[in-house]
Amino acid sequence: MPQLLSLAVVGALYPNKDGSNRQFEIRMLNPGDVISLILEPGNKVDASAVAVFSFRGFQIGYLSAERCGWIGAKIQQGQDVRAIFQAPTNDGAIIRVHLDGGTLTLPPPP
Repeated sequence: MPQLLSLAVVGALYPNKDGSNRQFEIRMLNPGDVISLILEPGNKVDASAVAVFSFRGFQIGYLSAERCGWIGAKIQQGQDVRAIFQAPTNDGAIIRVHLDGGTLTLPPPP
């Protein structure tokens, strides 16, 4: 299994509870900016949800449902899962994740 992955961030079209705009925060990010992944076991929609936050502390969305359980389990097990911003998309973003605390690198531009 690869240790370095590019993952989709979804839910950026929704506002944050504090009124901040997820899409605006995504547009403020630069490739390589540090991203935090936060487990949300109390999430009413998905108990395995993993929220994605910018280095400024604003939520930009969630990992997709297909990935959140797997990545969340690694975080719960104490693995050093690290992430950086890769690129914006039309309805979210792409982040780069390293599953074992290794050095994060961006893929070459298309």
